[in-house]
Amino acid sequence: MDDWTQTLGAGPLLGIAAAAVALLLFLIIRLRLHAFPTLVLVSLLTAFATGIPSGAIAATLIGSFSKTLGSVALLVGFGAMLGKLVEHSGGAQVLADKMVSLFGESRAPFALGIASLIMGFPIFFDAGLVVMLPIIFAVAKRLGGPVLLYALPAAAAFSVMHVFVPPHPGPVTATELYGANLGLVLLVGLVIAFPMWYLSGYLWGRFAASRFDFKLEASLFGGRDNDTITNPPSVGTVIALLLLPLALIFLNTGLDFARASGAVDSSATWYQFLSTLGTTPIALLISVLVATYVLGSRRGESGSALEKVVESSLGPICSVILITGAGGMFGGVLQASGIGNALSDSMSDLGLPVIIAAYLVAVVMRLAQGSATVALVTAAGLMAPAVASGDFSTMQIVAITLATAAGSVFAGHVNDSGFWLVGRLLGMDVKTTLMTWSVQQALESVVGFVVAYLIFMIF
Repeated sequence: MDDWTQTLGAGPLLGIAAAAVALLLFLIIRLRLHAFPTLVLVSLLTAFATGIPSGAIAATLIGSFSKTLGSVALLVGFGAMLGKLVEHSGGAQVLADKMVSLFGESRAPFALGIASLIMGFPIFFDAGLVVMLPIIFAVAKRLGGPVLLYALPAAAAFSVMHVFVPPHPGPVTATELYGANLGLVLLVGLVIAFPMWYLSGYLWGRFAASRFDFKLEASLFGGRDNDTITNPPSVGTVIALLLLPLALIFLNTGLDFARASGAVDSSATWYQFLSTLGTTPIALLISVLVATYVLGSRRGESGSALEKVVESSLGPICSVILITGAGGMFGGVLQASGIGNALSDSMSDLGLPVIIAAYLVAVVMRLAQGSATVALVTAAGLMAPAVASGDFSTMQIVAITLATAAGSVFAGHVNDSGFWLVGRLLGMDVKTTLMTWSVQQALESVVGFVVAYLIFMIF
């Protein structure tokens, strides 16, 4: 692949990408084929159609699949285990009851969204969503409302934090490429996160739930009759367990800032040890082990019974993980074929203002290959020379960084692994996911760009 050069132009490549997406939707929606083999098949056909060398196709497919699973499987797996332990112990119901009593039934979706914004600051999108789902499902089951009324604001909150706010990898890398001030990007990102979430997540979630008002049929984690729960944990215990991975990840974030400022030596053994504990998979592993004792052994469940509880969390998410990996495979093939690069090169030559061009290039990259992080990093790399050569203030560079982030989240669809993750976790078919989650992502993108553009014009 290193010696291969794509000879097709942007027009033919765009046509192939559009045909691939159309074929995928037709096979899944109209012919009712399972998403996992369908994604692999369409990825293979797309690789042949775009001219990827035959000898490199298998490696491209497997490599893209493995790369996606490497970042998703551990997070979703440990998150599901933690979520199952919280649910099985009665902790999810206890916390749901407390939230409803504090905020009232009408404000439960708002409270879940705010909690997700806080949790989404240090923790990755997929892991945070899986950990929060038992709480979301418990509230939905108690109040009997549409699942999307409670789930969509929470999922949107994790998305906003993941795309716009350091220490998540996309905004951090874009900040470095643009030479923006990391502290300012963090501060402005936190300030604008709430209005972006409120407009594109909370309000849209309420509207979408009124149009797609399906109820919770069965919890992702299997569920349990509340009458059989004895000795449930306290609200404080449940909150402490949910905050444990956040605290460990925050520790890692603080260490990274200290390293960047030169306050600590990153080669020190203690630094590397603590940094390892704060990586997201390790933080979730530690949390699962602590929860196994606190919510299991200490409550009288042990041995094979406790092992079966943890084991039961993995079966329901197997399909989710495989489909998510296959979605990453499809996006990886589109990226390897050069579709995104060809389109972004065409966009960057239009002579638009830098902030608009950065946004549009990121949108094109997002639509072409799926991953928001890849779209953000690639667009920032392409636009960095134009930003460096321009006479922009410090705040304007921050605004350009956020505008690029906004473009990278636009309308996630079938080539985005997150699309499949959200759809499958919430029990939606492809059509419903497109009409709810994809629209939410488009709204989040547009609102984010408008806010970034206003900052750019004011400062």
